[in-house]
Amino acid sequence: MNRSEVESYLEEGIRARSSIDPSLVLSTGEKIAERINAGNKIIVFGNGGSAADAQHIAAEFVGRFEKERRPVPALALHANTSSLTAIANDYGYEHVFERQVEAFARKGDVVIGISTSGNSVSVLMGIAEARKLGCLTIGMTGSKGGKLSQAAEIAIKIQSDRTSIIQECHIAIGHIISKVVEDRIDSI
Repeated sequence: MNRSEVESYLEEGIRARSSIDPSLVLSTGEKIAERINAGNKIIVFGNGGSAADAQHIAAEFVGRFEKERRPVPALALHANTSSLTAIANDYGYEHVFERQVEAFARKGDVVIGISTSGNSVSVLMGIAEARKLGCLTIGMTGSKGGKLSQAAEIAIKIQSDRTSIIQECHIAIGHIISKVVEDRIDSI
């Protein structure tokens, strides 16, 4: 990689971030805050880099983002490796999120599935189970959206086909939503 390629990568990231719909991100954060104030929780999941993003986003809610406030209940489903591997072994990997959503989600909870392609079967099955249970479903994906953009009630698509750029934008959205929720939930 040379300087020109670095500049090109940075410019591609700027274009992708600039294409994010601020109104959609704000309204999504407001809907999540309403659910949290009503006593619900957030469940987040994805595979690979999206799993890391899910865990990062959940940590922002449980810990804090920018100010002291009560912890927001949030789970990253891949973080329990014993459950993940047992479900994958006994039922097949495609069921790892579906089964956990069935176990932990309740009507009114927020369920966020992250897939850069939008076609991860395990994420799609988790979102389908969440919808069946009456949860607010949010899909974070890339420009094509895949099946996730149709499966989730709210689809936040990043206008890029490059996985790393999509993931960087997913974290930015997670941070913005964390701030929106933090500003709108009942205080400590």
